[in-house]
Amino acid sequence: MPQALDSPTIRLLTQADATLYRQIRLEALAANPEAFASTFERERDMPVAWFEERLATSEVFGAFLEQQLVGVAGFRRQDGTKIAHKAVLWGMYVQPTARGAGVGKSLVEAVVAHAAPCVEQLQLTVVSENASALRLYESAGFVAYGREVQGLKQDGRYFDEILMTMFLAGKRS
Repeated sequence: MPQALDSPTIRLLTQADATLYRQIRLEALAANPEAFASTFERERDMPVAWFEERLATSEVFGAFLEQQLVGVAGFRRQDGTKIAHKAVLWGMYVQPTARGAGVGKSLVEAVVAHAAPCVEQLQLTVVSENASALRLYESAGFVAYGREVQGLKQDGRYFDEILMTMFLAGKRS
């Protein structure tokens, strides 16, 4: 196995990465429509400028193997005085060819490390049927605290979402 597969490069994406981000985001929405609140149909017609703006106003981490963007995960701090101590890990996706190479784990670790200095709690939702993602998040230290029954609806089918949280080191009273 090439060394690059053992150690993905993780970095924040910039507006210059908008075309790459658009490509992997659309792939994610098409491949796993049940896993995202947005849809392929909604985002496919958005111009690259829309993705540039998203990267300018969001914190999205990219995982690179051999200079190829193979995974993404977003970080968003909650807005509002009473909830500013929390943030959300969102939009996580790893290409099938890069799964099992530590890419997902590296992305989660990057988001957690980014979150630790500025929030007390990191939250996420994951479709209940996505066993591999649930295992990944649990192994990273997230714990389930609830279930949103019929949280998402795709093509007439409902999907439950598992609500997960991680209290960051020393920040739970």
